Amino acid sequence: MSEAHKLVDQFRLATAGAMRAVAGRDDLTVSFVKGSAVFIGTEARLPEPSDDLSFDTVSRLRGEADSISLRLRYHDDSLHTKVAPTDADARVVFDALEQTRVECLGVRNRVGISMNLAATMEEYCQRKAYNEVGERAPEQLPDALRLLVREALLGEAPPRNASKMVDRWRPILEPEVQKARNRLHTLLDDQGAYAQEVRRLLTALDMTYDRSIDEFDEAEENTEGEGEEQFSSGESMETSEQSPSDDDQMGEMEIGDEESGADSVSAQPDEAGEESEQQYAVPGAGGSTIDPYRCYTTEFDEVVSAEELCDAQELARLREHLDFRLTELLSVIGRLANRLQRKLLAQQQRAWEFDLEDGMLNTARIARVVVNPEHPLSFKREIEADFRDTVVTLLIDNSGSMRGRPITVAALTADILARTLERCGVKVEILGFTTRAWKGGKSREKWLSQNKPERPGRLNDLRHIIYKSADTPWRRVRRNLGLMLREGILKENIDGEAILWAHQRLIARPEQRRILMVISDGAPVDDSTLSVNSGSYLEQHLREVIEWIESRSPVELLAIGIGHDVTRYYRRALTIVDVDQLGGAVMHQLAELFDEEDVRVRCRAKHAA
Repeated sequence: MSEAHKLVDQFRLATAGAMRAVAGRDDLTVSFVKGSAVFIGTEARLPEPSDDLSFDTVSRLRGEADSISLRLRYHDDSLHTKVAPTDADARVVFDALEQTRVECLGVRNRVGISMNLAATMEEYCQRKAYNEVGERAPEQLPDALRLLVREALLGEAPPRNASKMVDRWRPILEPEVQKARNRLHTLLDDQGAYAQEVRRLLTALDMTYDRSIDEFDEAEENTEGEGEEQFSSGESMETSEQSPSDDDQMGEMEIGDEESGADSVSAQPDEAGEESEQQYAVPGAGGSTIDPYRCYTTEFDEVVSAEELCDAQELARLREHLDFRLTELLSVIGRLANRLQRKLLAQQQRAWEFDLEDGMLNTARIARVVVNPEHPLSFKREIEADFRDTVVTLLIDNSGSMRGRPITVAALTADILARTLERCGVKVEILGFTTRAWKGGKSREKWLSQNKPERPGRLNDLRHIIYKSADTPWRRVRRNLGLMLREGILKENIDGEAILWAHQRLIARPEQRRILMVISDGAPVDDSTLSVNSGSYLEQHLREVIEWIESRSPVELLAIGIGHDVTRYYRRALTIVDVDQLGGAVMHQLAELFDEEDVRVRCRAKHAA
């Protein structure tokens, strides 16, 4: 082994030991891989150091390690999830200021960490080209506010590479930051109280609308007495699980709040499916020094209805082909659909509770009283089931690997499901996701023309397809599903942004219960994006989106993987081996959901009686 390699190995061991000491976690495992810094649970992955171990490289890598360690030591992810804003844009800023809190604690208690964090922040701002900005832009706001708060709390000037950007935001943000400065400084050790002050700051800057401060205070009181154990991001999924009754309460409390913030993530489409350019704010990414998910450009993305991608004559031909294939599966899926229909209709019917001491006289028991006058009268009471109006979104992977029988069966299942649920008064939306081109399209061309900036993020043109909107009757759009069989439609799949898009459409719906079902046959794949980012870039983003929806959103998320194990991503998921099982799997998953709802209805009725 060469002397250079020995030095690199010693540096790795020293860095890993320092991370465990700073984090106070002996169970922390540290590895060095190509790509950006990231941590999941008790596993931290840092960029592979270069053999020369230059001063800048060492300082920057140590800064990323310190950032992760401080978050593990001072951050309670369970508490953070409970008190964070539900508005996506506000959540990004909120996360950034929480990262500022833990870093301020680290700098205050360990002076040597300050230089490392400063080096990492300098490189981050250089990569974002903040010193070349010509005007303010919304995507700059989390970092601008974070740097101004850091300046107010630590007295450190913003990085040289961000001074121009910060100065453009200073007149707008600094007055409110200075008002909150003293309170934020004294509350650094109290995450809950600090979060409350951050919420007040965001409200003063008109950046959060989801809950009032009073409601936040109540939520904070509910977290008292839960212990001081710090939870890592990998543990937060388990600690945030709730019982069915808790889910109902969360949905009732936050459903309107989520709707009010939905526009901040993506523009809401009209009935025809037209949508303006989207900006996806990834929950949890914040302004962390850990490389967040980003889109190099959304200029070439599109959300289109099926009619816009194919003329009426070809759609009719493709639909005929789909109808021909329908005869093969109609008997199997049809029986399951009828079973689901009976279950839904049964939940909407009224029921009677018998053998009560008061209520309406039960005439069926009169004969018993006549025979034996000492027998008491029997009364009954009518119970109307609390069947909440429901909307179901079916989000279908339209990637190239679905070509052939998988996409045919997915289209047929969606078709039968839409007809079945529509008869029961349940609205159904059918969406698809793919890309406009193979290997990057116009987004990659733009990146190449701009001298290939490092870490560009998602580097392809999205295509999100609306086959059937929730408010459109099935009979009007039945031929649209034939588009899935058209040659050239199926390309690559970027699942995280597609789920966010479908989720935001659901959040804007007025129905009380919203269900999002994802059908996919593999992990997200886009060669253009993965060739210039880390190998887990799209997969990590998908995990962040799923965790955020499952822990913070009233939308019920479930998934079906075709020949691919999706249970490692989703809490409620099912994997099938044979594509012919898809129809049954969809009906089974939905039946289980409505079974759970039926149990909750009966429990509430019994409790009320």
